[in-house]
Amino acid sequence: MVGSTHWLASAVGMRTLEAGGNAFDAAVAAGFTLSVVEPHLNGPGGDVPIIGHRAADGGTFVVVGQGTAPALATPLAFAALGVDVVPGTGHLAAVVPGAFGAWLDLLARYGTMTLAEVLAPAIGYARDGYPLVPAAARTVATVADMFAAHWPTSAEVYLAGGHAPAAGSRFANPALAATFERLVAEAESAGPDREAQVEAARRAFYEGFVAEAVDTFVAGTPVMDATGSSHTGLLRGDDLAAWRATEEPTVSVPFAGVEVHKTAAWGQGPVLLQQLRLLDALGVDGLVRDVVAAEARGEVAVEAATELVHLATEAAKLAFADRDAWYGDSADVPLDALLSAAYAAERARLVGADADGGYRPGSPDGREPVLPRALVEARAEVEAGRGAGGAAAGGLGEPTVSALGLSPGDTCHVDVVDRWGNRVSATPSGGWLQSSPVVPGLGFALPTRAQMFWLQQGLASSLVPGTRPRTTLSPALVLGGDGSGFAFGTPGGDQQDQWTVPFLLRHLVGGADLQAAIDGASWHSTHVHGSFHPRTHTPRGLSAESRLGAPVLAALAARGHALQDAGAWSLGRISAAGVRADGLLEAAANPRGMQGYAVGR
Repeated sequence: MVGSTHWLASAVGMRTLEAGGNAFDAAVAAGFTLSVVEPHLNGPGGDVPIIGHRAADGGTFVVVGQGTAPALATPLAFAALGVDVVPGTGHLAAVVPGAFGAWLDLLARYGTMTLAEVLAPAIGYARDGYPLVPAAARTVATVADMFAAHWPTSAEVYLAGGHAPAAGSRFANPALAATFERLVAEAESAGPDREAQVEAARRAFYEGFVAEAVDTFVAGTPVMDATGSSHTGLLRGDDLAAWRATEEPTVSVPFAGVEVHKTAAWGQGPVLLQQLRLLDALGVDGLVRDVVAAEARGEVAVEAATELVHLATEAAKLAFADRDAWYGDSADVPLDALLSAAYAAERARLVGADADGGYRPGSPDGREPVLPRALVEARAEVEAGRGAGGAAAGGLGEPTVSALGLSPGDTCHVDVVDRWGNRVSATPSGGWLQSSPVVPGLGFALPTRAQMFWLQQGLASSLVPGTRPRTTLSPALVLGGDGSGFAFGTPGGDQQDQWTVPFLLRHLVGGADLQAAIDGASWHSTHVHGSFHPRTHTPRGLSAESRLGAPVLAALAARGHALQDAGAWSLGRISAAGVRADGLLEAAANPRGMQGYAVGR
């Protein structure tokens, strides 16, 4: 079974399973398809963390497809340019593209198919075309003037005939198809051995023609970025040659009789685990069961729902403050302490009856938190009424900023389970068409994830060459002791590890099935700082779907939450796929936007 954020990716994953592939083959094929059909959300030059579970031995692992900062990317290099914040677009924010290498690593280690087999659907869509989803068409239209004036390589791909493509129109990217076909040819030149073929393609990308094209373009062509000026970049071919995808353990906590697995704190994932620990300490089980039982009857349990949303929102504020202070790849993260039951119990005592307006990272192991000065100053300005609050791009995704305005980017997600019980959760993102110009001749853009670093030194997420930016990408697995469990995740930037909280509560505690848990009304805090420029927040902000019920929203407002009615069906793009306790497979996908799709047999 496959669940994903785009019907074509789900169909390709299922096609791969039916052709005899396993979950790892299917995830790779679906992932490459997403990189073609949702270019405003991800690309082959983007990023992807992957969590996998091997049924044969019960092993669970992370494939790290998050590229690192270039060797030349130092605070001094930015200071010499007069740049005090890493811009959200253009060459200066480029890190090593990790997605291609991560998909190849997963295929080589755990797959059974050749690169040609798993790339064939993506090549077909890139060469022959596919229906462009409305969001992609809107994104191209938003940045069309900027492409025409400043990014001619992007205009060549996305503005055929000088016009933005219409929603639903047949869109093709022949340059990307040619790149994929050349990589397959490089693979097959290595002979019949499957793993040797994968390695040959990896070398062609990271040491061969792709790396050469990236080096030439980034070092030699100044491009307009979010500073309003044109710059060359710091990424070089040597950075690509020195990098390869790695594998590492997951981190996990027990919750509701299962283990919930995430990446380590170079990513955002542990913030979900911290929230689950806090909600355990706050004793929300009875509230959840009351809410789910009422929903099953078509009713609203007003008091229980109000208290549950309040407690979950306050827990999110505390966990995300810890994320801002402690998470990153540039310092030692006290992760064991952050995820401990004792720390959660201590933090839970901070939750009161009303919405808190503070910004309160904790002191795990007695260590004092260190926050980015810019966040502290911006928060003080907003609270004094002098700064610009509000969640960027509606607080719904991963905003990237063009030179001529705001154009929201976001992410994709795919989950797969196969007949043997192997499971994969992957969240591809980055390399957005609107954030970085197309590399000439390759048909895709580079990741701009360096915008998540701080130029201030001494922070867990400070810019240090060779380190990973603290990404928001957050795949996940739930594993039961009886062999049951599921892969899950969602796009949504800072909201990824908020929207999955009500989903998990409804399913694991309330007993709702996967689809009902996804369908349930959702919410998220906008009090937390955004990870992307301009890193805004709304004091006590709470965005909630109207299906929670007007009495619940009114009661939350009365408790001090700054309510934003997000509409009936708007928050979350969750999908999931797994194995039930009785051995049957299950999958579910998000109905919001009518684009996600779950399929199986």
